[in-house]
Amino acid sequence: MAEKYDFEDIRPFYDHEANDALTRMSKDPLFDKLINYFWPGMSAEQVQEKVNSVQNVHDFQEHFMDGAIRTIVKRSSTGLTNSGFENLEPNSRYLFIANHRDILLDSAILQILLFEHGHDTSEITFGDNLMEQGFITDFGRLNRMFTVKREGTARELYDISKKLSAYIRHTILEKKVSVWIAQRNGRTKDGFDQTQTGLLKMINISGNGNFVESFKEVKIVPLTISYEYEPCDALKVQELYLSSLHTKYVKAPGEDLNSIITGIVQPKGRIHMTVGKPIIEELDEINKSENENDKIKQLANLIDKQIYSDFKLWPVNYIAYDLLANGSKYEKHYSAEEKENFIQYIKNNIEKLKGEKDALYTLFVKMYAAPVLNKESITK
Repeated sequence: MAEKYDFEDIRPFYDHEANDALTRMSKDPLFDKLINYFWPGMSAEQVQEKVNSVQNVHDFQEHFMDGAIRTIVKRSSTGLTNSGFENLEPNSRYLFIANHRDILLDSAILQILLFEHGHDTSEITFGDNLMEQGFITDFGRLNRMFTVKREGTARELYDISKKLSAYIRHTILEKKVSVWIAQRNGRTKDGFDQTQTGLLKMINISGNGNFVESFKEVKIVPLTISYEYEPCDALKVQELYLSSLHTKYVKAPGEDLNSIITGIVQPKGRIHMTVGKPIIEELDEINKSENENDKIKQLANLIDKQIYSDFKLWPVNYIAYDLLANGSKYEKHYSAEEKENFIQYIKNNIEKLKGEKDALYTLFVKMYAAPVLNKESITK
């Protein structure tokens, strides 16, 4: 099916395009600002030498992105840990279906950890609403990002889904490159990570019509990132509040860029990433259902269960749960000081937001309590 499509308008850069793209980027004023942020003190000659050294996409990710993301993690978190990379085979390629909490860092952190564990990096989905022409587009395509188009008529969106599905399968099976994709459109705002069945239907479009074979060959791996402090938490609560007033939430100009920057610089506490187990054998059991929609729902639930199970709970999550329940069920997981600090953290944040303070407070608490509720839901 992939041969029927021209992927030129959505694909990342090829290796032979890397140096020209980076040279073009290096002439943009934004490039100097990024260099000064990530590599302060580097001379113009050293920068040019670094640019010249990039001859392919791997060079760019190794010489520029790996260090840049590690700088972000070092400056905005108190530590990054990981688990589950033993579930990946070095010579296999996977479809990472991930919970989505931050526009940039969720997928970027996976890339540095893949490097660290001796694996090739993955390609990454990126909404076309974030891919403005010029520097940002070059940066994204050079970092193995491929474009997901989000606007169009119902018919156009179906055609877009068919092409996207074909590209993902083409990338994994023919290019031999893994793919990262979020489990839903947009970031989770309320803390309840949930895989959209529409995503799995999209992936299945490019298969051969056999449910088991279609999903076995892309090797779905649930991927879970757990931030101690939710990136852009106040911005998400503000959006949830305005949406709760039953008015259509309209993003302000530059809001996506603001969310990216906030996600980069906002303190996130500890961060943990867990690589789940590839969903392979379970597909045979799911296939016993006769209804295709039921199969998709079961697969979505299986992905969600791994994500809920693999989410690393922090003291703030347990505190939020007990605040929401007005109880003390999980008090052994936090101290009185941690509880007081978190309550103050919430109050400080909602003071800057527009709306009724009690409602904003409740939304904030629910966001942080959600991962505990999710984990409880799979143990009942």
